[in-house]
Amino acid sequence: MAAENLNTDVVMETANKVIQNHSRLQEQHKLQEEQLQEDKPVPFSELPSVVYGDNRLVKSVSESHASSSAESVSENSSMQRSQSLPHAPTDPLEGEVADHNMSATPALTEREAFRLDKFKQLLAGPNTNLDELRKLSWSGIPKQVRPITWKLLSGYLPANVDRREGTLQRKRKEYFAFIEQYYDSRNDESHQDTYRQIHIDIPRMNPESLRLQPKVTEIFERILFIWAIRHPASGYVQGINDLVTPFFVVFVCEYIAAEEVENFDVSSLPEEVLQNIEADSYWCMSKLLDGIQDNYTFAQPGIQKKVKMLEELVSRIDEQVHRHLDQHEVKYLQFAFRWMNNLLMREVPLRCTIRLWDTYQSEPEGFSHFHLYVCAAFLVRWRKEILEEKDFQELLIFLQNLPTMHWGNEDISVLLAEAYRLKFAFADAPNHYKK
Repeated sequence: MAAENLNTDVVMETANKVIQNHSRLQEQHKLQEEQLQEDKPVPFSELPSVVYGDNRLVKSVSESHASSSAESVSENSSMQRSQSLPHAPTDPLEGEVADHNMSATPALTEREAFRLDKFKQLLAGPNTNLDELRKLSWSGIPKQVRPITWKLLSGYLPANVDRREGTLQRKRKEYFAFIEQYYDSRNDESHQDTYRQIHIDIPRMNPESLRLQPKVTEIFERILFIWAIRHPASGYVQGINDLVTPFFVVFVCEYIAAEEVENFDVSSLPEEVLQNIEADSYWCMSKLLDGIQDNYTFAQPGIQKKVKMLEELVSRIDEQVHRHLDQHEVKYLQFAFRWMNNLLMREVPLRCTIRLWDTYQSEPEGFSHFHLYVCAAFLVRWRKEILEEKDFQELLIFLQNLPTMHWGNEDISVLLAEAYRLKFAFADAPNHYKK
């Protein structure tokens, strides 16, 4: 990603438009609510105009994306060599189907159906173009194709269609060979502590969209124990348990028609299907952890470093927020350690995590490098509330219990746009977090 290929003005303009459109939409919602309370319709002419046409999120710079830059930016020939921008939903609410909302799925709109068809066409070819798939996936993946897309983006499945079935069979067989080889050792004295900690941590997860049935607990215990045994440099660390959940939920939905996984009896699935889900979840989680393993080695140096980078980044992005936290003696480690350790999974609903991971898997070093900018945007998102708190305890309680319960696709899209804007604002200053 060469900085000289950037068109920073375009980056800043497009990301700003996403955020401005969000503000206009919020005004529209507020006006509609006020009119509903008065029990009279809202004249269309009175609604704030929302310019949807340019609502696009910024994508990574790549020569392979140049072919679509004209579509993404404009038809101006001077911009045809600038970076391409992945398509954000034209309607800010588009993506409700693409997101894993765990609720009744509405009928697809014409645009949603068109977007789903683009995914299907791309996936149906003899060799899936992974660059194009990443570009298309950046602004969200339709639920119907999310399982296969995640497996491709994570590097678990090959791009060649003919090789996929053989790869799946081989990797699933390999995983259950690990089970046969290692799982009984959970009772050995050398591994008892690891297994006991896993056994304690899983019930604490309690994700709102996955009921921890006995069968689910059993699967998670096997996945985590095998990963720990096969990665002795880090072993099992609290936080890794959360990272299984998104994969497991997405892969369960490949086999069920039910919209709400939390109300679905996972044990009713055929044993072979459960084994497929378990093995696929293990391998995809392993691929993710390969890129952030420093987060989970002794003393978790990766997380320590990233929290420090976040602190220094925020001090340049929003000095007032940074100074306010410092004045009230709130340390970044006290709230941001969990943001790095759990990839924000404890801070936003699972449906938002899944949407976030669509982009993380599309972005180079998404779970490590780009996550830093998402965390910075996430913190600054609450600047008003942070600056209003004048007490250490209240400030820390707020930061550890942020009000995101009702967040959805639009909130994550705005967060990602701001994160991308921050990333490129500092693209020419690689030492921006060094004092």
